[in-house]
Amino acid sequence: MAFTFKQLKIFSAVAEHQSYTVASQVLFLTQPAVSMQIKQLEEFVGMPLFERVGKRVALTEAGRELLTYAETIAQQMDEAKLMLDELKGVERGRLHLTMASTANYFAPQLIAAFKHQFPRAEIILDVTNRSGLVDAVEHNHTDMAIMGKPPSGHHLKGIPFMDNPLVVIAAPTHPLVHQQPILLQDLADEPFIVREAASGTRMATERFFDQHGLELIAGMEMNRSEAIKQAVMAELGLGIVSLHTIEMELALKRLVVLEVEDFPIKRQWHIVYREGKRFAAIPEAFKAFVLEQAEEVLTPLNN
Repeated sequence: MAFTFKQLKIFSAVAEHQSYTVASQVLFLTQPAVSMQIKQLEEFVGMPLFERVGKRVALTEAGRELLTYAETIAQQMDEAKLMLDELKGVERGRLHLTMASTANYFAPQLIAAFKHQFPRAEIILDVTNRSGLVDAVEHNHTDMAIMGKPPSGHHLKGIPFMDNPLVVIAAPTHPLVHQQPILLQDLADEPFIVREAASGTRMATERFFDQHGLELIAGMEMNRSEAIKQAVMAELGLGIVSLHTIEMELALKRLVVLEVEDFPIKRQWHIVYREGKRFAAIPEAFKAFVLEQAEEVLTPLNN
């Protein structure tokens, strides 16, 4: 008996959650039903696909190999469904978009402008960190992501669509606010409120300091730009954030952008998707919309 797509779907869920119990809950099946389907799949393969590691299960070598094919088959099934949906007309399509938390400061404006053109489009939006973005795109859990430059070696394609300058921010009472010019060396002893180590902002900042022969002093570590802004306003240190995240604080004069030598750090926002991915009409329309109109839509923010 050949294996079924249902068995591969159950197998992928167990592999993702490392648990028969969790997989059964996610798939709305009973645990015995999940166990039976995995057993039948293992009988077809002729080798065990999982091994018990404490309270969880882990993939065997055969399981890891099969998971690669299972993900490819799932992607092709999704693309087939999208193709059939596309035949129903572009207005009724769906877009699953995943973005970095920093992009959440401007992406709703893009989505609103896009919805104005395609009011019946269904949009699912997820916000996560950099590692979550890479995982979602690589494993085809989303159509595309809005993030900084994607890492190499993950079969991802990134197309830049807008500048993402990183600037130094300070509380209005900070001594450096009234100093001109501010040299990079003047920041050498300043404590910084920084993002987590895996953040694209953090990596770009550390790379920038290293290229200039300086060491970034991490006074505190936060996993959200909002938390960094609050800490800087509380005079706990300086911060380096995307200019897109501080529009309101600058208008209310709660934060100040320091005019520091060689700043801002020049980065770009990218539309990122899996190499070879075939888009249905709505995702393709959104990609084209962002690449062609993002800077126009967000002009007030960029000024």
